[in-house]
Amino acid sequence: MSSNMRVLAARLTRPCARIQQSTSTATISKRALHVDGRARLTTQWAPSGGIAASVDEDAHGKLIRAGFLRQTHSGIFHLLPFGLRVQEKLTRLIDRYMQGLGASKLQMSAISSEALWEQSGRLSKTGSELFRFEDRKESRFLLSPTHEEEITSLVASSVSSYKTLPLRLYQITAKYRDELRPRQGLLRGRDFSMKDLYTFDFTAARALQTYESVREAYSKIFVDEMKLPILVAEASSGDIGGDLSHEYHIPTPLGEDNVMSCSSCGYVANEEVATSRTVEPTRDVGPDEVSVWRGISKDRKTFVNVWYVGDEGGEPSSSSSIVNVHTLKQFVPELDASLEHAASHWALALESSVETMRLVNLFDSRVPGKTRHDIHNSKRFVPPELKKYMGRISYAKHSRASSNVNLLRIHDGDGCPRCPSGTLTVQKAIELGHTFHLGTRYSELMNASINVPKKLLVEEAAEIKETANGEAQHPVDDPVSASPTGTAAVVAPAPEGSTSVHVYYQMGCHGIGVSRIIGAVANHLVDKRGLNWPRVIAPYEAIVVYVTKQTDPEEANMVHDLLQKEEQEHAPVDTILDDRPDFSIGWKLNDADLVGYPVVVVLGREWRTSKKAEVQCRRLDFKQNVPLDELKSCVSGLLSKL
Repeated sequence: MSSNMRVLAARLTRPCARIQQSTSTATISKRALHVDGRARLTTQWAPSGGIAASVDEDAHGKLIRAGFLRQTHSGIFHLLPFGLRVQEKLTRLIDRYMQGLGASKLQMSAISSEALWEQSGRLSKTGSELFRFEDRKESRFLLSPTHEEEITSLVASSVSSYKTLPLRLYQITAKYRDELRPRQGLLRGRDFSMKDLYTFDFTAARALQTYESVREAYSKIFVDEMKLPILVAEASSGDIGGDLSHEYHIPTPLGEDNVMSCSSCGYVANEEVATSRTVEPTRDVGPDEVSVWRGISKDRKTFVNVWYVGDEGGEPSSSSSIVNVHTLKQFVPELDASLEHAASHWALALESSVETMRLVNLFDSRVPGKTRHDIHNSKRFVPPELKKYMGRISYAKHSRASSNVNLLRIHDGDGCPRCPSGTLTVQKAIELGHTFHLGTRYSELMNASINVPKKLLVEEAAEIKETANGEAQHPVDDPVSASPTGTAAVVAPAPEGSTSVHVYYQMGCHGIGVSRIIGAVANHLVDKRGLNWPRVIAPYEAIVVYVTKQTDPEEANMVHDLLQKEEQEHAPVDTILDDRPDFSIGWKLNDADLVGYPVVVVLGREWRTSKKAEVQCRRLDFKQNVPLDELKSCVSGLLSKL
């Protein structure tokens, strides 16, 4: 070593006077970063202190206070390490079941073109919820909330042989929606993580078989793995499209959907498509006992009266909580259900236009036929103050189509439409997943088709016919056996003598709200003491809690390693050590409750005297001192129930 290097080395090892002076007046951080491969709270950033609990703190508040996430803007959140760990575990769970379906994982860009959305017809329907922008060349783009257009375009340009089918592609990516009123934390945000699976088949029968396979996988994810009380409900396909869909809901008072379920049979449906057993008039009802709800169409050219037997003394009502607006839209698709005082809009429409307005009268099934005619004769169709416009209102006596339909909202105790004895229960619920059979909704509009041998289609049609002949052997609600044809959607008739034909892809799309599940599960399992997690998505399955000044750290390491070890009888337990030196055992246990570890292992007084660990499981109301040689089996047994 040269003399200069020796001098430099001596200077580096000699304490600096300035450093010595600063350390004498400042407190040096005691935090030490361990890199021994064990998960420790001294090395994991988990900012769970410093935020006071509010009086009416909900699950979202606990997620923030426990250090899972932080809000940055309205409806936008950062996932902190523990929150990200929950999301990553959920992602791995979904990956396992998607790959079990034979699906390939990809990642599409969040940016899509408005032109594609115009081609599918969705831009005009959902434009207000889209984040839209132009580049420097004034080309128009958007941030995709879903990827039906992009995936259809991708497959149409990339797949050239029917032998590639069935094709199942999925992604778990960030999605974006410009929510008007973001609320309830991760349950309704502007930036969210979602799994979307897209499936491609060349006949409807094959597509429906794929649909049922996905439904089975969803049940395993939600029920078998996460042990959640899921309601699988018949649902509307909405703007996504298609003619068959199911939603996967978790009941909660915070839910934005109403789900109806039967007490006797398996009928479950979202309010948008739910019906109840038709109720015939049971007594004579006079016109004065019939109330009216007034509505108007979005273009303000159609007025709507809904007549029903009520307890309001025949007074007009504008409250949409009385009528079933989803049923009304079957008769008046352009009904503006957002208005609470539609009668005033009748007046505005008549005053601002000289056109003749259309009046639709709908009668709930409980209004007797004679009473309907009496109402017509009483000229109550129009509010008294608008009778001067009677000459400009064209109306019929009543709509016969509504005669045998319940037009009021479904309530607890209404009869089930599928069985003679069941009654319906109405529950608030949060949607966690949705399956759609799209058919050719996108493939026709975007000209996505494939060439298939005629012989293959003929053979499949014969199989469908054979199945239909024995349909009594199949359940009525089996969509495969109930499919009317199962045939392909032909692009154009094949030339004479051709052995193949071009058919449109039969598609499906199937979503799971990944970040929404975090918020929904937190809300479902929360209690006064803190969060609770299903073991499969918990940030850690178990935590070892001890006081560092009273317990040998090597003993805590030994307990961690025992739980983490893979054995023939028991799988490894995902464990973290609470080795933070500056907190009492009481503070650490309260923190463990707040975070929601499924199992807490305490090395306290009993450990120091008899080497027994106190095992706690709040969800199972379990607390017991367990010898070291029984610890792994005890913890594994508890986790198997979570």
